[in-house]
Amino acid sequence: MKTIKILGIFLAVGLLTAFTVAKPLGGYKVGDIATDFSLKNVDNKKVSLKDFKDAKGFIVVFTCNHCPYAQAYEDRVISLNAKYKKLGYPVIAINPNNPEKQKDDSFVKMQERAKEKKFTFPYLLDEGQKIYPQYGATKTPHVYVLQKTAKGNVVKYIGAIDDNYEDETAVKQKYVENAVDALLKNKEVTVKETKAIGCSIKA
Repeated sequence: MKTIKILGIFLAVGLLTAFTVAKPLGGYKVGDIATDFSLKNVDNKKVSLKDFKDAKGFIVVFTCNHCPYAQAYEDRVISLNAKYKKLGYPVIAINPNNPEKQKDDSFVKMQERAKEKKFTFPYLLDEGQKIYPQYGATKTPHVYVLQKTAKGNVVKYIGAIDDNYEDETAVKQKYVENAVDALLKNKEVTVKETKAIGCSIKA
């Protein structure tokens, strides 16, 4: 009987450990205040949200070099910045991946990609992978629309850029654009959260 009891305890502990490991990351929910950060940009300068004095908010995009989903959305991210930076909502791109796990996402490769694609926005390295867990990002790309308020940068939208990563011409719902347009009109964001479609973050 003792053997059975001990075996049962080990099984219970094993199941508990497995559950704990499999537990999804926390992170921000819509309505939370996002803390600022200071991350290295591809120009080797540190960038923080507080640097953007005239911004009304931010389109924070967790993305990377190697992921096919991230690559499929690159031109759309560039377009988002072209459209909304001048309106007060610049794109802030962050690479959350561990370059030791994915060589194509190294800082040097980031610099090469930014130059090749002519990025017009900061492309930051989440060195030590400290920022993406705070946000709760799990995919690349994974977007967080923030609105600057007296209380801080409030999360207003979380999820995908739109509803069709494969074909931009077939997009029916432009989630990020709709969210930012609503905020610019001082209206409530109707679709506040969607499922991010992309590659898993390489920790």
